[in-house]
Amino acid sequence: MKNAPVIGFPLDHEQGGGYSKLPWYALRENYFTAVSRLGAVPLGLPYVPEAVETYLDMIDGLIITGGAFDVSPELYGAASTHETVTTKSARTQFEFAITRGAIARKMPVLGICGGEQLLNVVLGGTLIQHIPDSVENCLEHEQKNPRNEPGHVVTVETGSLLHKIVGAAIMNVNTAHHQAVDAPANGVIVSARSSDGVIEAIEYPAHPFCLGVQWHPEYHVDAGDAKIFEAFVKACSRMTDDR
Repeated sequence: MKNAPVIGFPLDHEQGGGYSKLPWYALRENYFTAVSRLGAVPLGLPYVPEAVETYLDMIDGLIITGGAFDVSPELYGAASTHETVTTKSARTQFEFAITRGAIARKMPVLGICGGEQLLNVVLGGTLIQHIPDSVENCLEHEQKNPRNEPGHVVTVETGSLLHKIVGAAIMNVNTAHHQAVDAPANGVIVSARSSDGVIEAIEYPAHPFCLGVQWHPEYHVDAGDAKIFEAFVKACSRMTDDR
């Protein structure tokens, strides 16, 4: 795969249990295959803070994935922490550093689910800590049905990068989150919402490709999901000449 774009994925981390009694790194296979099927090379990134710049030298794009944890409310200036909040400080600190570095280098960045939330905080925005306590008559944002099925629809903002990519005003998406973007960071625009008003996608127009989606497109629930990865990998391919 000569000259193929290399896509970095910060890995998830657990202290022990399940796969191993000792601490381990992992990430779902479909994150990797979502880009490898398009000719890109996925690269898992363990948390080595002093290696951030080296990692950035090695990759052409960055995908920040979600997980069963939340960005610490301290990082966006919240006065209190909701009882449902669970954090992974080492992962968040590493993802903050590498996301800031990727943005500074104008490297394509895609935030998925919790990755969208982290992206907004990195750029200076805030989060809703628990949707059911903050959004009146909210939808079910943690669907009971399988993740490879839709949970609800989102409306895509006309003229946004996301709209240009997917070519549709409505998308069927899966949903697996209890938090969401609250106040978008300065310069960040909202490019999709669900019917209850919850922000479902954001983008940063000052950057060549900086997009966050609240759903999990790696499951390919909607035809637009594949188009998101296609556009992202195409943007990363333009970085290979500079590597």
